[in-house]
Amino acid sequence: MLSAWLIALLQALLCAALAPLLVGWVRKVKARLQNRRGAPVLQPYSDLRKLLYKETRVAHTASPLFRIAPYIVFVATWLAAATVPLIALDLPTAQIADIIVLVGLLALARFFLALAGMDVGTAFGGMGASREMMVSALAEPALLLAVFTLAMTAHSTSLASVMQHHLTDGFLLRPSYLFAFGALILVALAECGRIPVDNPATHLELTMIHEAMILEYTGRHLALMEWASQLKLLLYGVLVVNAFFPWGVAQDFGPLALGLGLVSVALKLGVLAVVLAVGETVLAKMRLFRVPAFLNLALLLGLLGLLSHVILEVGT
Repeated sequence: MLSAWLIALLQALLCAALAPLLVGWVRKVKARLQNRRGAPVLQPYSDLRKLLYKETRVAHTASPLFRIAPYIVFVATWLAAATVPLIALDLPTAQIADIIVLVGLLALARFFLALAGMDVGTAFGGMGASREMMVSALAEPALLLAVFTLAMTAHSTSLASVMQHHLTDGFLLRPSYLFAFGALILVALAECGRIPVDNPATHLELTMIHEAMILEYTGRHLALMEWASQLKLLLYGVLVVNAFFPWGVAQDFGPLALGLGLVSVALKLGVLAVVLAVGETVLAKMRLFRVPAFLNLALLLGLLGLLSHVILEVGT
C-alpha cells in the first residue's frame, strides 16, 4: 500500500512537471509549421521561474479573494489532473476520486478563476469571466455525456476501471466511442482555451476569454494561473489518450511497467500535441457568438454516443 501511495505521489508530481513541457512542444511544432524558429521547448519553465521570482503587485481595489484565488485554482486543477491515471492503474487515488470528482474539481477551479476576474472591477475581467462561465455551462454537460458513455461500458465511474476494462476485454470500435471521442475533443478545445474557441497567444481585449481574467495578476500569482492552465491542457490530453487508447499504461508497479507507461503516455501526448498544433495552424479563431453552436455540436455528439450505447445494450 505504501508503494502504491508513492507511485500516486510520483504521478501527481509528474503531472506538474510535464505540463509546461507539453505546452512548449505545442508551441515549437506550431512555430515550425509556420516556418519560424520558435522558442525552445523548455521556454515555459523559464517563464514560470521568472514569474515566481518577480514581485507581486495587487490592485488597491482587490479583496483577499483575489490573493488566494491563484492558490485555489492551482491546487484544484492539480488534484483534478492527479485523479486521471497517467502511467499506472490501481492507484489509491482511483478509489477516492472518479469522473464526478474530476468534473467537480475543475468546476471549483473555474468558479474561483471567474470570481478573481471580477474581483478587481475592471471591464475586461468581468467580460472574460462572463464568457468563461458561458463556455463552461455549455461544455460541462457535453463532458459528462462523453465520459458517462465510457463509464457505462465499464459499469463504473472510475477512470482506472474504464481503462482496465479496455485493456482486459479488448477495445472494440463502437459507434458510441467515436461520438464520445469527438465530443471530448471539442470540449477539450473549449475548456483549455485553444483555437478555434480562444487563442492563448492573443492579448486583443475584445477576443480574450481566459487571458482577460488574469490581466491583473503579476508575479507568483500569474505563475500559478499559467501553471494551472498548462495542467488543464495536460489533464485533457491524458484523458483523451489514456481513456480511449490505454495501451502501455502500467497494470503493476514494477520498474519496467512504470517506465513503459511513462514512455507510452509521452509518445501519445506528443502525437496529440502535433495534431493540436496542426489544427491551430490551419484553423482560425471563430467569432464568439459561434462558440455556443460549436459546443452544442459537442453536446449532440455526447448525447448520440450515450444513446447509441444504450440502444446497443438493449439490442444485445
